[in-house]
Amino acid sequence: MRDDPRRAAAESASTPARVEPVPGEPAATAVIGGERALLVADYHAGYEAGLRYERGVDVPSRAPDRRERLVSLLERTDPDRLVVLGDLMHSIGDPGGAERGELEVLFESFAADLAVTVVKGNHDGRIETWLADGDDIEAAVDVVPGDGIALGDVGICHGHTWPSRAALESDVLCLGHEHPCVRLEDEVGGSRVERAWLRGRLDPAPFRDRSEYEGVSWLERADESPPKAIVVPAFNDLVGGTWINVTGQSFLSPFLPAGLAEGEAYLLDGTRLGPYDSV
Repeated sequence: MRDDPRRAAAESASTPARVEPVPGEPAATAVIGGERALLVADYHAGYEAGLRYERGVDVPSRAPDRRERLVSLLERTDPDRLVVLGDLMHSIGDPGGAERGELEVLFESFAADLAVTVVKGNHDGRIETWLADGDDIEAAVDVVPGDGIALGDVGICHGHTWPSRAALESDVLCLGHEHPCVRLEDEVGGSRVERAWLRGRLDPAPFRDRSEYEGVSWLERADESPPKAIVVPAFNDLVGGTWINVTGQSFLSPFLPAGLAEGEAYLLDGTRLGPYDSV
C-alpha cells in the first residue's frame, strides 16, 4: 500500500485539494499530504442499543452490515488513512458494552497499516480514554478535537461547534453532524427521503464577527475566494437527519445554513439536484 506510485505522484503535485465522493456511497476520497484518505461521517456505532435505551424501540442490530460496508469501501478505495468526521459512536458518555464491542470488532477488521483519524463529535463522549490508549485497539488512532484540524490542505471538523482557525484556513472544509437529507416527491404525490451531499463555498458573513478568526485572509480580502465546504452525509442509514429542502427545518450546525454560499445538493449516486433550498 505504501509503495503505490500514485501516492508519490500525489505528494509532489501542486494541484488544489480535491475531495471526491465515492459513487453510490456516503463517503469521499481525498489526497492529503501525499496520503490517500477515505472520509466518512456519523457512523453512530451502537445506534440500535441507543434506540432501546432512549426510546424503548427494539431494532435488530445492523452492526455487521455497517462494518462490512465500511471494510468493503476500504478495500475498494485502498486508502492510507481513514478519517471519521465525528460521531463514530452513538452514546454521549462512555461507550456501552454493545457499542464498544462493535467498535472493537470494526477496528480488528482494518488492515494493520491503516492509520485512523477520528474527529471527536458531540456523541463521542470520552472516546479518547480508550480508543487512543492502545489497550483495546491495535490500530494507530488519532482522536482530534471536534472543532477540527487541517490535514494538508483539507480542513476537517464535526460541525457541532464553530470550526477551528486551522480548519477554516484550508482549501476545503469537510464536516458531518448535519446528516443532510432531501425529501423527493413524484407527480402523484408519493415521496421518499434520501441522504444527500451539500457542496458550496463558505460565506464570510457569519464568521467575520468572531474574534478567533481575526486575520484569516479570505475573511478580510474581497479578492480571495473562501474555502469550499462539503457536508458529508451520515454513514449510518438509520439516524435520519436534516431535511435540507423542507421549509421550517432547522440546521444543527451553528454556522449553517448562513455559512454556506450557493449550496447545492447531490444524491449519493452523483445526481445534481441544484440549489438545496429549491429542490
